Amino acid sequence: MAESSRNSNPDRIFVFQGGGALGAYQAGTFEALHDRDVEPDWLAGISIGAINAAIIAGSPRDKRIAHLREFWQSISATLDFGWPAANDSQRRLQNDAAALAGSLWGIPGFFSPRLWTPYQLIANPESRISLYDTGPLMNTLERLIDFDLLNASGTRLSVGAVDIHSGNFAYFDNRSRRLDARHIAASGALPPGFPPVEIDGRFYWDGGLVSNTPLQHVLNVNDASRDLEIFQVDLFNARGDMPRDQFEVESRIKEIRYSSRTRMNTDDFARRQIVRRAAKRLLEKLPPELSEDEDAQILRSIGHEYDVTIVHLIHRRASHATHAMDAEFSRRSIEEHWQAGYDDACYTLDHPRWQGRGRPKNGIQIFDLARDRQPHTDA
Repeated sequence: MAESSRNSNPDRIFVFQGGGALGAYQAGTFEALHDRDVEPDWLAGISIGAINAAIIAGSPRDKRIAHLREFWQSISATLDFGWPAANDSQRRLQNDAAALAGSLWGIPGFFSPRLWTPYQLIANPESRISLYDTGPLMNTLERLIDFDLLNASGTRLSVGAVDIHSGNFAYFDNRSRRLDARHIAASGALPPGFPPVEIDGRFYWDGGLVSNTPLQHVLNVNDASRDLEIFQVDLFNARGDMPRDQFEVESRIKEIRYSSRTRMNTDDFARRQIVRRAAKRLLEKLPPELSEDEDAQILRSIGHEYDVTIVHLIHRRASHATHAMDAEFSRRSIEEHWQAGYDDACYTLDHPRWQGRGRPKNGIQIFDLARDRQPHTDA
């Protein structure tokens, strides 16, 4: 296929990692992309990333930002201290206070604490295996998402969860089944806080228990018929500094655990892209009598030629963040995460390397341009 036709209309995919309150960063990146008319053909998400993705896919284009804002403003509305912290130490106290308040009293429109009465423990099995009730989230999803639109639109949606009985990853995709609020809630049902979600007789937990990013799934199920342009929006940074105390140790552990080896996955895929191109070139050199050889057929099955561009947009921990950064839904932090995502995406789209990008060498090119600007980070 000619270069101009291959690169003129790639499939554009937004990949959203899980990360609780940090998910506001994804909403900010989407607003910047939306403002530049960079629209997704396919959204894939885990946990909070699945919620953001579903709100986008299940909203008319002109309502997507408004619905995202309504979600994030509603779940942070009760955690507004009303006065600014004077320094990082005071801010950490505010952040920890917000996380504690959320854990004690819940987050409106998201989850509420269970009342451990004898009746509940006997009559409600979910109260014995989860700390919170996610009924408020189900109501929020039903209110903000038009599931008829989500399932009928041209925007593909994939959300990942874990089958509790088998321990296997399961992806719910609007190309293969009708999705509803249960599928989105299942992707974010993180134990032991949240209860499992039953779908067709099976029970599911948060997909982050297996992998916190859908990138691997997107790359594996692509049919290689078109080029791919992937915006991967991660909420935990694999790179970081040496911790200075136990609180920073906890933060760093969380970042390493939930970053899902982003760069390892992309590096591995880059190697596979090189092998695919080599297999295709080798097949073209084979004499006719070997074209139907069994080994040649195997090479033909992997020798697809398509280009992949991956853009990393990665939330980077602020100097005042604590180990509870993903469970801290204060109004100020949510606004900061949103703005950081917006700024990182704008910086990337305006960057000369992005503006002057060409066809990927060896079938893949990777951009992590926002690393150049880190005014909001300590890493």
